[in-house]
Amino acid sequence: MASAQYLGIDVGGTNVKMGVVDAKTGKITNFYSHDTASWRESGHFMERFADAIAVELYANKDVKKVGIGLPGMINRDRTVPLEITAIPELDGVPMVDILTKRFPDVEFFLENDANAAALGEFYFVEDMNDENYIFITLGTGVGGAAIINKKVFVGGDGNAMEPGHIPSRNGKVLERNIGKKELLDLATLRRSEFRGKTMLSDDGTISTTGLVAAAAEGDALALAIWAEVGEMLGDALVTMVRILDIKQILIGGGLSASFDYIMPAVNKQLDYWLTPYYKKSLTVTKATLGNDAGLLGAASLCF
Repeated sequence: MASAQYLGIDVGGTNVKMGVVDAKTGKITNFYSHDTASWRESGHFMERFADAIAVELYANKDVKKVGIGLPGMINRDRTVPLEITAIPELDGVPMVDILTKRFPDVEFFLENDANAAALGEFYFVEDMNDENYIFITLGTGVGGAAIINKKVFVGGDGNAMEPGHIPSRNGKVLERNIGKKELLDLATLRRSEFRGKTMLSDDGTISTTGLVAAAAEGDALALAIWAEVGEMLGDALVTMVRILDIKQILIGGGLSASFDYIMPAVNKQLDYWLTPYYKKSLTVTKATLGNDAGLLGAASLCF
């Protein structure tokens, strides 16, 4: 018997990606990506989104289930986006109803994107047998999820685990300190104050890849910037470990390329704040699925 095929959709602030996922192998076919901004500017985001789904479903007649990951808050029933900061046009839109009316013989599953990505690690990573873990995504913003007893922890009203929005330093929430744009602002500021030798340019053009590359070469300034990021992330992780009592942490997202350079500072904070009860079994590892996490995670909502 052929393995089930699901359509996974990863809705991001920058791109909307979709593809047909084989439930057994995690292989992605019919991959399609569209920039989010042009659909938003058209004033018809939902229609364009549904048209793109129609193309995928037409080409893949066997697909009867579609999983959608969204960057933000969703209602408890998982049918309506409530607060999608990157795409406010979707706030309050009865997405599942609209799609079900247009595609009556297809089932749609909605979830927060970090929750979906965390689930994807559970279903698609072979040696992932831990039933409880904290999952953090570092990217444009900072997302998070907790898997508890093999299920996504949704909290009281369905939107638990928003680590990007917990208080951090400088009177800001965590993602306003270490989100992609803010990280580059920090790097530009630190570069302007720095008098030593560094590979980082002082004309305001530092990129995240440049920061990772410089750190790989042992650049003192780049390493110091990543250490600052690691300290802030480490403090947030301490909070989550203490509240959830989960000792396995996975770090994913586009900025997880910096993993090796943020970890010394992350570990320093964990070591400072946590007691032996936590430390003896605590592990922090890089998530496995990389760029496909959002898409595979969305598909895993159909399982």
